[in-house]
Amino acid sequence: MSSAAIGSITEEAYTAQQDRIAARPDMGEDNIMLPAAPAGKIAGAYAIVGLIGLVLTVIGAVVLNVKHALAAKEVGVFNAAAMSLGCLAMVMIFHAIKAGWTAGIRRIFETGMILLPICWLGLGVCVILELLGPGREGSGVLLTWLYAEKQGTFLIDHKGAFLNPVFFVVKFLLYGGVWSFLSIRLYDLSRKQDATGDRWLTAKMRRLSCAGLLLFAVSTAFFSFDFAMAQDYRFFSTMWGVYFFAISALAGISLVALTLSLCRFFGRLNGVVTQEHFHDMGKLVFAFTCFWAYIAFSQYFLIWYSNIPEETAWYTFRQQNGWMPLFTVLTVLHFAVPFVLFVSRLPKRSTLGLGFMAIWMIVLTVFDLVWVIRPMVYAPVGGELTNPGAAGWWLDIAAVLGVLGIFGALFVRKLASAPLICTKDPMLVEALSHKNYV
Repeated sequence: MSSAAIGSITEEAYTAQQDRIAARPDMGEDNIMLPAAPAGKIAGAYAIVGLIGLVLTVIGAVVLNVKHALAAKEVGVFNAAAMSLGCLAMVMIFHAIKAGWTAGIRRIFETGMILLPICWLGLGVCVILELLGPGREGSGVLLTWLYAEKQGTFLIDHKGAFLNPVFFVVKFLLYGGVWSFLSIRLYDLSRKQDATGDRWLTAKMRRLSCAGLLLFAVSTAFFSFDFAMAQDYRFFSTMWGVYFFAISALAGISLVALTLSLCRFFGRLNGVVTQEHFHDMGKLVFAFTCFWAYIAFSQYFLIWYSNIPEETAWYTFRQQNGWMPLFTVLTVLHFAVPFVLFVSRLPKRSTLGLGFMAIWMIVLTVFDLVWVIRPMVYAPVGGELTNPGAAGWWLDIAAVLGVLGIFGALFVRKLASAPLICTKDPMLVEALSHKNYV
C-alpha cells in the first residue's frame, strides 16, 4: 500500500492486509526482536565503560582543572544529544513527506530520539556547573560571559538581552520541554500503533511532525547558539544553527546505519530490511556528509571573505595553538576521503560497507565537536590556565567514552524492549517491497 492509499481501503481489507504481513516468516520474534540476554550483556559492557570514563573525568577535574573536564564532558554530551536530535529530525521528516520505505527502519530512529530527555538531563549538569561556577560569584566555566566582572564590556552590554543567566535557564527549560514532548509523544503513538493497529495514528503523527519541525528548528538553532557559539561571546555566525543541524543529522543517521548493520550481522531483520534499505541509508549518510561539508565551507568562506575580527578570531585560534592538525583532519577525513570512498553505490548496499561508513562518520562528528568546544578551555577569553597539551588528552578520551558509554547502554536496552520495526504501520507493506531505481 502506498502512503497515499492508507485511507482508501475498507477496515476489513486493511485488517486482512495486516494479518498477511504478520503471518510472514520474517515477522517472527526471532527476526524482529533483539534477544534479551545478549542485549543485556552488551548494555552492561557499555555501562561499565561509561562509568569508568565518568569516574576518570571527575578525577581529571581535580588533577587538571574543572574547565577542561567540563569541556571534555560537553563534547560527549553534545555528541549524544546530536545523535538523538538527528534521529528526532529524521522521524519527523519521514512522517511529513510520507516516506513509506522507512516504516521498516523508523523504530531505530525512534529509539535514538526517545533518549533526548536523558541527554537534556546530561546537559542540565553542565548548566548547573556553569551557573555555580567555581571560585567566583556569578561566574561561568566555559560560558565566560557569566563572569560578573565581564559586565560593563561593550559586547556583553550589547548582547545582554540575550546573554543573561535568567534567560539562559528559561531557554534551557524550553528546549528540554519541546524535545521531550516531541520525542515521547511520537514514540508513544508509534508503540500504541503496534499494540492497536490503528492506521489513523499515522495521520496524527504526521500532523505533529509538521508542526514539530518548526519547533525543532528554532529550539535546536538557539540551543547551539547558547551552548556552543556563546562560549566565545565575541563570536557570531548566522550559519551556526544550520551547521549544528548538519552535525546532528549526520550523527543520527550514522547511529541508525550502524545499528542496522549490526542487527543484520547478528541475524536480525532478514527479509525486512533489505539491500535496498541499506542503499537508501547509505545515500542519506553520504548526502549529509556532503551537506555538512557545504555548510562548514560556506561558513568558513564567508567569515574569511568578510574579514571581521570578531568572527575571524574564532577560526584563527583554531588554526593555531596546536589545533591546526585537527582542522586538517576534518577537512580531509570528514569530507574528501569519505566522498571518494563512498560515492560508489557498492559500499552503500553492503552491510559491512555501511557499518564502516557509519563508524567513520560518528568518530568524525566527535572530532568536529572537539574542534568546536575544546579550544575554548585555554582560549584567551577569561582563560588563565596552562595548557597541558597531549598530556591532557586522556581526560578528553575518558569523558567522551564515559558519556557515550552510558548513552550506548541506554540505547541498547531501549532497542531490546520493543520490536525493531513498526509492526502495524500501514506503510509497512510498501517498505517490505521497497526497491531503488537509482
